[in-house]
Amino acid sequence: MISLRVDRTTAFAVLSGLLLALAFPRPDLAELAWVALVPLLLVMEKRPFRSGFTAGVAFFATVLYWLNIVMTTYGGLHPVLSMVAYLLLVLYLALFFGAATWAASRLHEKLGYPLVLTMPVLWVALEFLRSFLFTGFPWASLGYALQSRLVLIQSADLFGVYGLSFLLILSNVVLAEGIRWLRRSRGVPGVAALVFALLFGGNIVYGLWRLDPAQDERERRMQVSLIQGNIDQGVKWDPAYQEETVRIYRDLSLHAHQGENPDLIIWPEAATPFYFQDPNPLSQQVRQVAQETNTYLLFGSPAYEVVNRQYQYLNSAFLLSPAGEVLGRSDKVHLVPFGEYVPLKRFLPFVDKLVVGIGDFSPGTVSPLPLDGANLGILVCYEAIFPGLARDFVRQGSDLLINITNDAWFGRSSAPYQHLAMSRFRAVENRIWLARAANTGISAYVTPTGRVLEATPLFESAAVTAQVGLGAAESLYRRIGDTVPTIFLGISVFWLARTGRRMGAGEA
Repeated sequence: MISLRVDRTTAFAVLSGLLLALAFPRPDLAELAWVALVPLLLVMEKRPFRSGFTAGVAFFATVLYWLNIVMTTYGGLHPVLSMVAYLLLVLYLALFFGAATWAASRLHEKLGYPLVLTMPVLWVALEFLRSFLFTGFPWASLGYALQSRLVLIQSADLFGVYGLSFLLILSNVVLAEGIRWLRRSRGVPGVAALVFALLFGGNIVYGLWRLDPAQDERERRMQVSLIQGNIDQGVKWDPAYQEETVRIYRDLSLHAHQGENPDLIIWPEAATPFYFQDPNPLSQQVRQVAQETNTYLLFGSPAYEVVNRQYQYLNSAFLLSPAGEVLGRSDKVHLVPFGEYVPLKRFLPFVDKLVVGIGDFSPGTVSPLPLDGANLGILVCYEAIFPGLARDFVRQGSDLLINITNDAWFGRSSAPYQHLAMSRFRAVENRIWLARAANTGISAYVTPTGRVLEATPLFESAAVTAQVGLGAAESLYRRIGDTVPTIFLGISVFWLARTGRRMGAGEA
């Protein structure tokens, strides 16, 4: 007879993963992030890696459920293959949870290091490692759970999202140690609790100071319209629908111009599902939109270059002058593996990418677009989840961050809300305005304090206009970048190396 009994360690680990997932959009129960990992921390001593890994599986499987929508509905992948790919990614990401709990337990066992010291450092180090290992996938880093709590996220301009991850992990560990003390009267966690209280209180005070609406004001301003075409992904790349696509964007742009008279109109990623750079009637119609509105026009379009007689395809944004002339092009830098290119394609000839319409893309370089004395930093699609890339644009003089994206792939899932949540941090980290144009939503403006303005509904055509400020205010994060998590990664390696030497010495 098959037993369905689940042991206490597994149950508590799964509970932690599920509670943590609920802290993210949606349902965005952010307060759970302060306590969600407590059950895991209370039981991980017996099976350190397994318990953390189990919590990671429960968390990522819940937060990333929408990947199956991407791969089956729009990627055309068989449901079985989609589930396999989804589970492989979940298992890979769960390794980072397992590594954190295993390493913290090992350091406690071999060197006597307390969890309140090691776990926050290890967790942040592993989140940072996840952001660049194998091209990186920093989706749902712990600090993003606080995205809707504006007072709390103001400190992102100091240490980025990782500073908030540190604070959240410290909260969970302090609570878990407090429960252990109540049970066993062992090791009063007074110092750790005091440190957490000081850091949390300092974060609140700093947030209240920085949240002043005056922080969003700028001397230079620009009227910007975001156009949400709501083009169905099923027909987006159909040649027969190209002219209708341009008409939709033209009509929405004219409507925005007549009502608000913007200085800049922004269309989403790949708004023109053809090569705009080729002279053809459709490209001319796009130029006419800029001419008819007498407005600068920024839009996403595939592009190509010929290098050494080889075509290189690019996911790009073009900027047109009010006269319809091309002022510049910005190419996507950080590509989506298996979405825009196939890693190790020579060894994986049987694997095709999920994006329909064009061959493998090539990465571009960070290059702001100049517009009438200002510079625009263009983040294409999920580039907005990479803090370092947005920082690079601002450090190169960008006065406004623009995120053009096509989130139609996500359907009516929580993914568009998660994507916007992470984009908010780029504005706070760099103290700069961000304008976000999405094909099917959510289009919105994000102020330097992280406020979301004029957010559009999902899967509705829309044109929204707002006045944005130009220029970035000072921020420590823009100066030091990810120095702190880099140091944490180095400390983690040093700690683990010490355990290895200690074991070697013991065996000798």
